[in-house]
Amino acid sequence: MEKKVKKKEALEIPEIKGISIKDWSKEDQPREKLLHKGKSALSNAELIAILLRSGTQSINALDMGKFILNKASNNLNELAKFSVQDFIKIKGIGLAKAISIVSALELGRRRKEEKFEKKVVIKSSENVHEVMKPELLDLKHEEFWVLHLSRSNQVLRKEVISRGGVSGTLVDAKLIFKRALEELASAIILVHNHPSGNIKPSSDDISLTQQLISAGKLLDIPVLDHVIFTDNGYYSFLDKGLM
Repeated sequence: MEKKVKKKEALEIPEIKGISIKDWSKEDQPREKLLHKGKSALSNAELIAILLRSGTQSINALDMGKFILNKASNNLNELAKFSVQDFIKIKGIGLAKAISIVSALELGRRRKEEKFEKKVVIKSSENVHEVMKPELLDLKHEEFWVLHLSRSNQVLRKEVISRGGVSGTLVDAKLIFKRALEELASAIILVHNHPSGNIKPSSDDISLTQQLISAGKLLDIPVLDHVIFTDNGYYSFLDKGLM
Protein backbone atom coordinates (compact mmCIF):
# COMPACT_ATOMS: atom_id res chain seq x y z
CA MET A 1 0.00 0.00 0.00
CA GLU A 2 1.51 3.36 -1.04
CA LYS A 3 2.28 5.93 1.61
CA LYS A 4 1.09 9.45 0.99
CA VAL A 5 3.89 12.01 1.10
CA LYS A 6 2.87 15.10 3.00
CA LYS A 7 3.75 18.39 1.39
CA LYS A 8 5.97 20.59 3.56
CA GLU A 9 4.06 23.54 4.83
CA ALA A 10 5.52 27.00 4.33
CA LEU A 11 6.65 28.86 7.42
CA GLU A 12 3.83 31.25 8.20
CA ILE A 13 4.72 34.86 8.87
CA PRO A 14 2.54 36.38 11.58
CA GLU A 15 0.06 38.75 9.99
CA ILE A 16 0.97 42.33 10.72
CA LYS A 17 -1.64 44.83 9.69
CA GLY A 18 -0.23 48.17 8.67
CA ILE A 19 0.21 50.49 5.74
CA SER A 20 2.19 49.43 2.71
CA ILE A 21 5.76 50.72 2.35
CA LYS A 22 4.76 52.66 -0.76
CA ASP A 23 2.37 54.65 1.44
CA TRP A 24 5.12 55.65 3.90
CA SER A 25 6.74 59.06 3.68
CA LYS A 26 9.42 59.08 1.00
CA GLU A 27 12.28 59.57 3.47
CA ASP A 28 11.28 56.41 5.37
CA GLN A 29 11.03 54.12 2.34
CA PRO A 30 14.15 51.90 2.20
CA ARG A 31 15.07 52.72 -1.41
CA GLU A 32 14.59 56.46 -0.94
CA LYS A 33 16.46 56.32 2.36
CA LEU A 34 19.43 54.64 0.70
CA LEU A 35 19.39 57.14 -2.14
CA HIS A 36 19.29 60.24 0.07
CA LYS A 37 21.01 59.14 3.29
CA GLY A 38 23.42 56.48 2.04
CA LYS A 39 23.60 52.71 2.42
CA SER A 40 25.00 52.84 5.96
CA ALA A 41 21.81 54.53 7.19
CA LEU A 42 19.75 51.39 6.49
CA SER A 43 19.16 48.54 8.91
CA ASN A 44 19.75 44.92 7.83
CA ALA A 45 15.98 44.43 7.57
CA GLU A 46 15.67 47.47 5.29
CA LEU A 47 18.43 46.15 3.01
CA ILE A 48 16.66 42.79 2.78
CA ALA A 49 13.39 44.63 2.04
CA ILE A 50 15.07 46.22 -0.99
CA LEU A 51 16.11 42.78 -2.23
CA LEU A 52 12.57 41.47 -1.72
CA ARG A 53 11.08 44.44 -3.63
CA SER A 54 7.62 43.68 -2.27
CA GLY A 55 5.82 41.88 0.53
CA THR A 56 2.47 40.09 0.54
CA GLN A 57 -1.10 41.24 1.09
CA SER A 58 -0.73 40.69 4.82
CA ILE A 59 2.85 41.86 5.46
CA ASN A 60 5.09 44.48 3.89
CA ALA A 61 8.65 43.85 2.68
CA LEU A 62 10.28 45.44 5.74
CA ASP A 63 8.42 43.26 8.23
CA MET A 64 9.17 40.26 6.05
CA GLY A 65 12.85 41.23 6.22
CA LYS A 66 12.63 41.36 10.02
CA PHE A 67 10.98 37.94 10.06
CA ILE A 68 13.72 36.45 7.87
CA LEU A 69 16.43 37.88 10.14
CA ASN A 70 14.64 36.52 13.19
CA LYS A 71 14.79 33.03 11.66
CA ALA A 72 18.60 33.45 11.55
CA SER A 73 18.77 34.76 15.14
CA ASN A 74 19.32 38.26 13.70
CA ASN A 75 22.79 37.18 12.59
CA LEU A 76 23.92 37.72 9.00
CA ASN A 77 26.53 34.98 9.24
CA GLU A 78 23.76 32.54 10.12
CA LEU A 79 21.53 33.92 7.39
CA ALA A 80 24.32 33.33 4.86
CA LYS A 81 24.01 29.60 5.58
CA PHE A 82 20.42 29.56 4.29
CA SER A 83 19.92 27.88 0.93
CA VAL A 84 17.41 28.80 -1.76
CA GLN A 85 15.26 25.95 -0.50
CA ASP A 86 15.39 27.34 3.06
CA PHE A 87 14.11 30.70 1.89
CA ILE A 88 11.26 29.41 -0.26
CA LYS A 89 9.90 27.58 2.76
CA ILE A 90 8.91 31.01 4.07
CA LYS A 91 5.46 32.04 2.90
CA GLY A 92 5.71 34.93 0.44
CA ILE A 93 9.27 34.09 -0.65
CA GLY A 94 9.29 32.69 -4.15
CA LEU A 95 12.20 31.38 -6.17
CA ALA A 96 13.19 34.78 -7.59
CA LYS A 97 13.30 36.47 -4.17
CA ALA A 98 15.17 33.54 -2.64
CA ILE A 99 17.79 33.67 -5.39
CA SER A 100 18.22 37.45 -4.95
CA ILE A 101 18.89 37.11 -1.22
CA VAL A 102 21.27 34.16 -1.61
CA SER A 103 23.16 35.98 -4.38
CA ALA A 104 23.56 39.13 -2.26
CA LEU A 105 24.81 37.13 0.71
CA GLU A 106 27.26 35.25 -1.51
CA LEU A 107 28.67 38.53 -2.83
CA GLY A 108 29.22 39.63 0.75
CA ARG A 109 31.05 36.40 1.52
CA ARG A 110 33.29 36.74 -1.53
CA ARG A 111 34.07 40.34 -0.64
CA LYS A 112 35.49 39.17 2.69
CA GLU A 113 37.83 36.81 0.86
CA GLU A 114 39.18 39.37 -1.58
CA LYS A 115 42.26 41.34 -0.65
CA PHE A 116 41.97 45.10 -0.85
CA GLU A 117 44.10 46.44 -3.67
CA LYS A 118 46.58 49.05 -2.59
CA LYS A 119 45.69 52.29 -4.32
CA VAL A 120 48.32 53.78 -6.56
CA VAL A 121 49.81 57.09 -5.44
CA ILE A 122 50.82 59.46 -8.22
CA LYS A 123 54.23 60.98 -7.51
CA SER A 124 55.39 61.77 -11.03
CA SER A 125 54.37 61.88 -14.66
CA GLU A 126 56.09 58.52 -15.09
CA ASN A 127 53.61 57.05 -12.60
CA VAL A 128 50.78 58.39 -14.77
CA HIS A 129 52.24 56.75 -17.87
CA GLU A 130 52.54 53.40 -16.06
CA VAL A 131 49.01 53.60 -14.62
CA MET A 132 47.54 54.25 -18.07
CA LYS A 133 49.38 51.51 -19.98
CA PRO A 134 46.61 48.91 -19.49
CA GLU A 135 44.10 51.32 -21.04
CA LEU A 136 46.05 53.08 -23.78
CA LEU A 137 48.90 50.83 -24.94
CA ASP A 138 48.64 49.76 -28.61
CA LEU A 139 45.44 51.72 -29.28
CA LYS A 140 44.91 52.82 -32.88
CA HIS A 141 42.46 55.59 -32.00
CA GLU A 142 42.60 58.52 -29.58
CA GLU A 143 41.04 58.45 -26.12
CA PHE A 144 40.80 61.07 -23.39
CA TRP A 145 40.96 59.91 -19.75
CA VAL A 146 40.85 61.54 -16.34
CA LEU A 147 42.48 60.31 -13.14
CA HIS A 148 40.49 61.29 -10.06
CA LEU A 149 42.81 61.79 -7.08
CA SER A 150 42.45 62.01 -3.31
CA ARG A 151 44.19 64.66 -1.19
CA SER A 152 47.19 62.34 -0.92
CA ASN A 153 47.22 61.84 -4.72
CA GLN A 154 45.87 58.29 -4.56
CA VAL A 155 44.03 57.26 -7.71
CA LEU A 156 40.37 56.99 -6.76
CA ARG A 157 39.22 56.18 -10.28
CA LYS A 158 40.36 56.10 -13.89
CA GLU A 159 37.65 57.18 -16.29
CA VAL A 160 37.47 57.52 -20.05
CA ILE A 161 35.76 60.77 -21.07
CA SER A 162 35.70 60.35 -24.84
CA ARG A 163 36.89 58.19 -27.70
CA GLY A 164 37.64 59.48 -31.15
CA GLY A 165 39.48 58.78 -34.36
CA VAL A 166 43.13 58.63 -35.29
CA SER A 167 43.68 62.38 -35.11
CA GLY A 168 41.53 63.56 -32.21
CA THR A 169 38.60 63.29 -29.83
CA LEU A 170 36.04 65.76 -28.51
CA VAL A 171 36.22 66.69 -24.83
CA ASP A 172 33.38 68.15 -22.75
CA ALA A 173 34.75 70.22 -19.85
CA LYS A 174 31.38 70.15 -18.05
CA LEU A 175 31.38 66.35 -18.07
CA ILE A 176 34.94 66.17 -16.72
CA PHE A 177 34.17 68.28 -13.66
CA LYS A 178 30.70 66.82 -13.15
CA ARG A 179 32.29 63.39 -12.76
CA ALA A 180 35.09 64.78 -10.57
CA LEU A 181 32.51 66.31 -8.22
CA GLU A 182 30.56 63.05 -8.09
CA GLU A 183 33.74 61.16 -7.19
CA LEU A 184 34.62 63.78 -4.53
CA ALA A 185 38.02 64.11 -6.19
CA SER A 186 40.47 66.58 -4.64
CA ALA A 187 42.36 66.94 -7.91
CA ILE A 188 42.50 65.48 -11.41
CA ILE A 189 45.09 64.58 -14.01
CA LEU A 190 44.25 64.65 -17.71
CA VAL A 191 45.56 61.96 -20.02
CA HIS A 192 45.12 61.39 -23.73
CA ASN A 193 47.03 59.32 -26.24
CA HIS A 194 48.57 60.08 -29.62
CA PRO A 195 48.30 56.92 -31.74
CA SER A 196 50.80 58.44 -34.20
CA GLY A 197 53.54 58.26 -31.55
CA ASN A 198 54.16 62.02 -31.68
CA ILE A 199 54.43 63.22 -28.07
CA LYS A 200 54.30 66.95 -28.84
CA PRO A 201 51.02 68.70 -27.91
CA SER A 202 48.96 70.37 -30.61
CA SER A 203 47.67 73.92 -30.30
CA ASP A 204 44.26 72.42 -29.46
CA ASP A 205 45.85 70.34 -26.68
CA ILE A 206 47.42 73.44 -25.16
CA SER A 207 44.22 75.49 -25.46
CA LEU A 208 42.09 72.75 -23.89
CA THR A 209 44.54 72.31 -21.03
CA GLN A 210 44.47 76.02 -20.18
CA GLN A 211 40.66 76.01 -20.33
CA LEU A 212 40.43 73.06 -17.93
CA ILE A 213 43.02 74.53 -15.56
CA SER A 214 40.92 77.70 -15.28
CA ALA A 215 37.72 75.71 -14.69
CA GLY A 216 39.46 73.61 -12.05
CA LYS A 217 40.53 76.72 -10.13
CA LEU A 218 36.94 77.97 -10.02
CA LEU A 219 35.66 74.64 -8.70
CA ASP A 220 38.60 74.06 -6.34
CA ILE A 221 39.51 70.88 -8.21
CA PRO A 222 43.02 71.60 -9.50
CA VAL A 223 44.29 70.04 -12.71
CA LEU A 224 47.71 68.74 -11.64
CA ASP A 225 49.01 67.62 -15.02
CA HIS A 226 48.09 66.74 -18.57
CA VAL A 227 50.00 63.77 -19.93
CA ILE A 228 50.14 62.84 -23.59
CA PHE A 229 50.59 59.09 -23.78
CA THR A 230 52.38 57.17 -26.53
CA ASP A 231 53.55 53.57 -26.56
CA ASN A 232 57.19 54.65 -26.42
CA GLY A 233 57.05 57.69 -24.17
CA TYR A 234 55.00 60.59 -22.88
CA TYR A 235 54.77 64.36 -22.65
CA SER A 236 53.94 66.03 -19.33
CA PHE A 237 52.63 69.60 -19.33
CA LEU A 238 53.75 69.89 -15.71
CA ASP A 239 57.28 68.70 -16.41
CA LYS A 240 57.55 71.15 -19.31
CA GLY A 241 56.45 74.08 -17.13
CA LEU A 242 53.10 74.57 -18.90
CA MET A 243 50.93 74.13 -15.80
